[in-house]
Amino acid sequence: MRAVASISQSALTHNLAVVKKNAPDCKIVAMVKANAYGHHLDLVQPLIKGADVLAVSELAEVKKIRKITDKPILLLSGVFSKEELQQAIELDCQMVIHHQSQIAIVANTHANINVWLKVDTGMHRLGLYEDELTQALSIFEQQPLINVRCIMSHFACADEKNHPMNTTQLNSFKQLNNGNISRSMANSAAILSIKEAYFDDVRPGIMLYGVSPFGKADQQLKAAMQLSAPILSIKTIKAGEPVGYGATWIAEKTTEVAVVGIGYGDGYPRHAKNGTPVLINHNLCSLIGRVSMDLICVDVTDIGANVGDKAILWGDEQLPVETVAHHSDTTGYELLADVTNRVQFTTTL
Repeated sequence: MRAVASISQSALTHNLAVVKKNAPDCKIVAMVKANAYGHHLDLVQPLIKGADVLAVSELAEVKKIRKITDKPILLLSGVFSKEELQQAIELDCQMVIHHQSQIAIVANTHANINVWLKVDTGMHRLGLYEDELTQALSIFEQQPLINVRCIMSHFACADEKNHPMNTTQLNSFKQLNNGNISRSMANSAAILSIKEAYFDDVRPGIMLYGVSPFGKADQQLKAAMQLSAPILSIKTIKAGEPVGYGATWIAEKTTEVAVVGIGYGDGYPRHAKNGTPVLINHNLCSLIGRVSMDLICVDVTDIGANVGDKAILWGDEQLPVETVAHHSDTTGYELLADVTNRVQFTTTL
């Protein structure tokens, strides 16, 4: 009896439609990095079929996705050697240039390539400075094999709707001389809150999987992953008796305890607190005791639970992943990406 992650194809389709409704005139660059945010590349066909471009972080991911689609693929990390450039060419992927050292590597191409130039507008992580952008454009104008497909940047604080950096970065990006080249800046948070950032290409990520970038469930999105596990055991304990490692939870009254077959070895957060909701038979129950590698314990007093019943850990309207993330001092991004291969992945319509 294993934990199961069920990936909803209709939810993926719905969430992609939300992006298109918000930015109808833009091309969609779907983020499918980190194995489609933990959803598995081979199980997110609506995104692969419906997006204009698919974006991943490294060449290993390009190789995996190229086996299942001929759609344009964008390599977000770019290339760092002649050998990687050759691999990127063979895999027919577009590549981001975000550091000056990459300009010379790409300029020596012997095949037609499409590049995206990433500009640092204030996040100070990856990206060319404005003078480096000008230099790159000048060099690539002399190289007929290089097509500058887009100029892009990335928000540092778009998940905070009123953060002043959003306006500062947006204004800096608008002032760049893009030479009529397509532009891209909007991630999920900006797609949902900063229309001025749409430009030509939008880059949705977490919203495609039904999770809000703002930390609170968004009713216009639908959860793509439902994580569940079976109840393996039910026992009754008396007031004053502890549950789990370290005896961190002690019953205040007679309590029915369900032991559920999932733990941090499956990707359930080890730091989930006592009281974290678990959905069983349409009832929100409370996690009790420490999360262990294979098991969690849940208070099921008076709900009529039985061995074999399904416990939903997240991915239901009553229990979105954002709620579990809040109780675990983390984000929905991390919870989805951390689901391990020990979990059985399936699809539903």
